[in-house]
Amino acid sequence: MIPLSVLDLSVVTTGTKPAAALRNSIDLARHVDGLGYLRYWLAEHHNLASVASPAPDVMIGQIAAVTKHIRVGSGGVMLPNHAPLVVAERFKMLEALFPGRIDLGLGRAPGTDGATAYALRSRLDRREGDDFLERLHELILWETREFPAGHPYNNVVVMPDDTRLPPIWLLGSSDYSSELAAQVGMGFAFAHHFATHDAIDAMVHYRNRFQPSAWRASPHAILAVAVIAADTDEEAERLASSFDLNRLRRDRGQYLPLPSVEEAIAYPYTDAERTSILRNRSRLFVGSPATVQKKLQPLIYTSKPDELMVITAVYDHEARKKSYSLLAEAFGLVKQAE
Repeated sequence: MIPLSVLDLSVVTTGTKPAAALRNSIDLARHVDGLGYLRYWLAEHHNLASVASPAPDVMIGQIAAVTKHIRVGSGGVMLPNHAPLVVAERFKMLEALFPGRIDLGLGRAPGTDGATAYALRSRLDRREGDDFLERLHELILWETREFPAGHPYNNVVVMPDDTRLPPIWLLGSSDYSSELAAQVGMGFAFAHHFATHDAIDAMVHYRNRFQPSAWRASPHAILAVAVIAADTDEEAERLASSFDLNRLRRDRGQYLPLPSVEEAIAYPYTDAERTSILRNRSRLFVGSPATVQKKLQPLIYTSKPDELMVITAVYDHEARKKSYSLLAEAFGLVKQAE
């Protein structure tokens, strides 16, 4: 069976304030650690009422400290928002504290709106445009120490200097990211749950063009998918109604907390809105464990991921934990000893 991992946005609901959402993330991480999930990644978003965590590195440390087996990482650090030196320092520290359990996932987007992105970067530099490649190159140089002779950064030591950076993964939702990950020989994670680009094309492109490097000898592709599982198809559909309304609002630019099932069911949908919901369902897998497996299988077969990374956004925290439990059982994950 294919390995399963978790992508967590620390989702805020109308009944769960941001601080409680962060505590729920820690509770969920403990839960899936025992179920046999491979990784637990945390996203970086800013100025979104629906997402509680703007600082994945902080959450990584908290979650790694209360789990034993699962790898913990960023899904991802939005590199345009940070000085590469700061990213290198923080993830070397995490790797030193939790050796062999940390992942550094990097994204190209700022993870927010234009004004917030400007506020995040306004005291860093004045570079304009997409400088992701420049920042990625600098981050790599902090690890390899291959700055040109006479470069002032040769006198800067990234502490702790006896620890390597953890494995780097490039995150993406387009062919650009898959091409770049293949060229530099790093792991690749594709965001099927919100991408408009074809997942199969991106995953196959990455695998076919992968060039071995000091980072990885062979390709490793993660497919991130949105899943809501319950005991029955009917219950899963009921839980998914919150997601449907939330996504409908997001398409209008309304990034609100996740509504309750009761609010979503009572909402007076127009025919056009129902059509939009059906269209969005192409990126969401809903049902009993058997139904979810059946729906996922064609995508797994054609895109050939090395692992699935599951994001589950439902209103009730216990229902979210149960969804991950049902998937773990369906996919044959081996429970970890206490």
